[in-house]
Amino acid sequence: MKTLVLREPGQIALDTSAEPSAPGAGEALVRVHRVGVCGTDIHAFRGKQPFFSYPRVLGHELGVEVLAVGEGVANVKAGDRCSVEPYMNCGTCVACRKGKGNCCTRIEVIGVHKDGGMRERFILPARKLHPSAQLSYDQLALVETLGIGAHAVERSGLKKDEFALVIGAGPIGLAAMQFAVEAGAKTIVLDINEARLEFCQKQLGVQHAINGKTEDVLERLLEITNGDLPDVVFDATGNAASMMKSFEYPAHGGRLVFIGLFVGEVTFDDPNFHRRELTLLASRNANPADFGRIIGLIESGRIDTRPWITHRAAVEEVPGLFESWTKPETGVLKAMIGF
Repeated sequence: MKTLVLREPGQIALDTSAEPSAPGAGEALVRVHRVGVCGTDIHAFRGKQPFFSYPRVLGHELGVEVLAVGEGVANVKAGDRCSVEPYMNCGTCVACRKGKGNCCTRIEVIGVHKDGGMRERFILPARKLHPSAQLSYDQLALVETLGIGAHAVERSGLKKDEFALVIGAGPIGLAAMQFAVEAGAKTIVLDINEARLEFCQKQLGVQHAINGKTEDVLERLLEITNGDLPDVVFDATGNAASMMKSFEYPAHGGRLVFIGLFVGEVTFDDPNFHRRELTLLASRNANPADFGRIIGLIESGRIDTRPWITHRAAVEEVPGLFESWTKPETGVLKAMIGF
């Protein structure tokens, strides 16, 4: 069957791999219809993704069809369209016992720690499938990205009418904005890409936009928040300089949430951190409940995914196109691969 393999940094190729076996107890055989290209995939292509080894089959934003199920599977059946929760957790470690399988001590994320969905068919634990009779494969492939933002906003404890600043208008930042707006927060986006700033205001209903290249960020934040600064700051850049700078932006008593990550150390001025009594939070992956909630929000029309997909390709076209998707000038927001 057709399989896209990232052989080494900068080299993705269309290959073939063996057909999967029949699903065992608790498993499902799925056919992949759509794969969203994520920032993780881009970082892996560039050789800058932590917790990663080569060669690897990428792909964890998936819209799939169930082909067959194994013994004991009741949550899905053959023919169901599903989103995939790609975090393979052990179920027994300290995090899993606390209901935090998203940061399991032995977690394996498909497409990162183990081979993912850029192939025609593969086997998954059926409990990781979230069905919808209404959503398209495109929409189902976007659920995981939205889940990252939903989990980060939930972690932050963001309340209605609080000021929320999201730094970085890539897909994960957009997902955080989507749920900040959904929570009723007064939302601000900070980026250096004017087109993306316009997208956030026009398509997501974000009230305020700041261009970090042309504006004084701190001055604008004070102006927007009437001198208070934002209650919650989300950094979705995965950029070391941005993440360290972000300690300057929360209000006294505020919260700072790191969604993006990079390989290295974060340093900050401790007196400034203590003076404001800031809370620093990491946010990783998403939880099973996030998937069901997001599917319901899309089905009800509360979330419109139509503007998200800016580029499309058939699987055969990907080796010739993937590098271009890593370049900002290409204007990619979300590339979607069809199998």
